[in-house]
Amino acid sequence: MAMNAKVDITRIEPENWFAGMKNPQVQLMVYGHNIREAQVSTDYPGAKIDSLVRLDSPNYLLIYINLNGAQPGNMPLTFTQGGSKKRVMYAIKPRTMQGEDRKGFTNADVLYMLMPDRFANGNPKNDVVKGMRDELCNRNEPSLRHGGDIEGIRQHLDYFKELGVTALWFTPLLENDRPADEGKYSTYHGYATTNYYRVDPRFGTNDDYKALVSEAHQKGLKVVMDMIFNHCGDYHPWNLDAPSKDWFNNPNYGLQTSYKLTPVLDPYASKVDMRETVDGWFVKSMPDLNQRNPHLMRYLIQNSEWWIETVGIDGIRMDTYPYADRDAMALWMKTLNDEYPNFNTVGETWVTEPAYTAAWQKDSKLSKTNSNLKTVMDFAFFDRLSMAKHEETDDWWKGLNRIYNVLCYDYLYTNPSSVMAFIENHDTDRFLGNGKDSTALKQAYALLLTMNRIPQLYYGTEVLMNGTKEVTDGNVRKDFPGGFPGDTHNCFTREGRTRAENAMFDWTSRLLHWRQGNEAIAKGKQTQFIPWHGVYVLARQYKGKNVMTILNGKKQTAKMEVGRYAEIIGTHTTARNVITGQAVDLSKDIELTPRETLIIEF
Repeated sequence: MAMNAKVDITRIEPENWFAGMKNPQVQLMVYGHNIREAQVSTDYPGAKIDSLVRLDSPNYLLIYINLNGAQPGNMPLTFTQGGSKKRVMYAIKPRTMQGEDRKGFTNADVLYMLMPDRFANGNPKNDVVKGMRDELCNRNEPSLRHGGDIEGIRQHLDYFKELGVTALWFTPLLENDRPADEGKYSTYHGYATTNYYRVDPRFGTNDDYKALVSEAHQKGLKVVMDMIFNHCGDYHPWNLDAPSKDWFNNPNYGLQTSYKLTPVLDPYASKVDMRETVDGWFVKSMPDLNQRNPHLMRYLIQNSEWWIETVGIDGIRMDTYPYADRDAMALWMKTLNDEYPNFNTVGETWVTEPAYTAAWQKDSKLSKTNSNLKTVMDFAFFDRLSMAKHEETDDWWKGLNRIYNVLCYDYLYTNPSSVMAFIENHDTDRFLGNGKDSTALKQAYALLLTMNRIPQLYYGTEVLMNGTKEVTDGNVRKDFPGGFPGDTHNCFTREGRTRAENAMFDWTSRLLHWRQGNEAIAKGKQTQFIPWHGVYVLARQYKGKNVMTILNGKKQTAKMEVGRYAEIIGTHTTARNVITGQAVDLSKDIELTPRETLIIEF
């Protein structure tokens, strides 16, 4: 390299940091042509450069700076290289609140999951952004971008309030700047990150995201951010010019993951099985990051903190959780728990056995490694419900027995009330399949919204959106009707919905609003009864308040024999139907119509 080469800085990540963090050290990743050999100094009061890390690639430099005594302001960084100098002002910002004051989502909340590209297009001007590698936007193609964006979500915040959910989880908003494969398959879903500090311009700007979160908060809605530490996109600068030889596992798509997560906890797991799980690429367009590299992991940890501090998110959903290095992820969670003790993160743990899921929860006695992860996803409930909805409830195993027989293992969880349950999501068939059977859906929602879990809904099911994955994932990720210019069917308004859509929306909305602030649901003791003559009963009790969810698991009429449930009913003779408000006589057996759902309180 020529001695008089100019200091070339393309960008610094993160673009700013914060005074007063519990860990006073910040890592700056400097990108620039041949920047690796630069010397760096600062004379900012309270700031001290701990170390410079020179990686394998000449085009990156890591600066570790201790800000223990630094106040908010602009910190000068002087880069010297050969005979060249460059002075950069780096912003140290004040925190808007202390970490302890950030409150995460809990089982008092109901999360509503949506895909920004498929929900609503509030700003058609950003449908195509010139200069990005994918300039396609075509709603007729299920796997191309459709134009939904942050502004579309913002314009419908009142819809979420009317429905009665309390938190929003969007699939990733960060930049996915890669071409559409074969001109037909884009990364509209957001899981192939190319810039960890930038919202994808087709969704909006970082400021748009911040404004959305602020307005959501004003309306009493929390926002959960979807993140991915396991992999990035193949067009991320790192994959085009790897910072170090060990930045990725199996560079150049050297190994495909098996998608089998059991080896991570299997006491008998072979090395080859383990390697295929955690070191294989998720897909060809998503290179597998090596979280065992401490500099990479520090980058990712800081990135999550930056979004919390910058935008004010109320939680994180971590994609493909067990695919990443277990110890590194535990360190991430410990760091976040120390900085934000009341925050919450849910990890995607896709194995359908409670023992597996429970071992990933913070402080689990089932694992030698403490994950420090407060909330795990209940794929076991999803799995059993998916089977039960097609079956008659018998006297042993089928139908609603499957729900009883999975909830009875809640003793495995450190904290069952911090487990997230769902009946569907963006990676599964929709609960309704290709039909519109609201009878089964009501049973599923009744369970989901009254049992001891954090419930997560999937967008549009409240207005009977359906679809299956057999042809394409796009069929379970359809556009929300009424969210896009030219839509003739508008499910955002009562006038635009059909009679059946309004009936389902109203039923769901009544249940959701009743659930808000309901201490029997958030804090109550749970009792479940083995299905008896086809009837499954789950009860919640708190400070004299009682709720009973009663489900007829048969296609014919059934009877709930009140005498069998005396330990809950006690001396009460009447109850209130939560959905209709009508009185229910508890002095005699309750007649149930085929597949009836009844939720009562007394």
